[in-house]
Amino acid sequence: MREKIYITRKLPAGIVKKLEGNFYIDMWDQEEKAIPRDVLLDKVKDSQGLLCMLTETIDQEVLESAPNLKVISNMAVGYNNIDVEEATKRGIAVTNTPGVLTETTADLTFALLMATARRLVEASDYLREGQWKTWSPMQLTGMDIHGATLGIIGFGRIGQAVAKRAAGFGMNILYYNRSRKPEAERQTGAQFSELDDVLRESDFISILLPYSSEVHHLISAKELSLMKKTAILVNTARGGIVNEDALYDALKNENIWAAGLDVFEKEPVNPNNPLLKLPNVVTLPHIGSASIATRMKMAELAAENLHNALVGSGDVKRVN
Repeated sequence: MREKIYITRKLPAGIVKKLEGNFYIDMWDQEEKAIPRDVLLDKVKDSQGLLCMLTETIDQEVLESAPNLKVISNMAVGYNNIDVEEATKRGIAVTNTPGVLTETTADLTFALLMATARRLVEASDYLREGQWKTWSPMQLTGMDIHGATLGIIGFGRIGQAVAKRAAGFGMNILYYNRSRKPEAERQTGAQFSELDDVLRESDFISILLPYSSEVHHLISAKELSLMKKTAILVNTARGGIVNEDALYDALKNENIWAAGLDVFEKEPVNPNNPLLKLPNVVTLPHIGSASIATRMKMAELAAENLHNALVGSGDVKRVN
């Protein structure tokens, strides 16, 4: 009997077809709606492989419902939606999709930085709402990007890719990371600094750390108080790294100038989240890797990880 794979979101037919030859495939058949929790718990009962998204919390309850599960393939780089420790105890491999989304996420990060600095969304709304009546010297003025100092918190693949883009704008680049990256420093001109120094000296702060319990609310009231009043915070990593209540206070009280957010602590974000009411916040619905080519590569890699782990041959991007 062929092993069963359950896929928690509708994927392109070409991706699924590559798995059908070796496995029995069952799949949640909707793109725009996440799989209900009760359906997920039922479907994993007899599954050997699970291909899931960030929208699914794969915790102890799910794992207890899946006695035959061998592999969890997450279609993302981050995997904080999965209880990796519990999976490891049960001998379940956990995989992710590193590398393929680096450049696309770096593009989005820099685009969000620029949109926030130059108030592009606010300016577009201003025009569309019929408020543009004349030109005036300080109308919708923003912050310069060229020649400014960018502080990058988290200097992995994406952080380094953002630094390369910043170098093209003549920015001064500081970074904070658990370990120094001498080769990346040579390639980008970035300088290593302690976290507090990066926060104090930067005009833009870009958060690109992987999420873990150790960095939960790494950026809170104290850290925000160190930033310049003209500084802009950009988060395209994970929402839980920033204390949203503290960020709201800092923005509302003009202790920092603006924020660009692609991620939130709870997703999808509640429309009543007070951050969405502020004019100096640019918000996006977690689209960091959302180019057609990159999402296809992510799906292909997630399927490849699942296939190779189950058949026991080929490369597997394991996280445990």
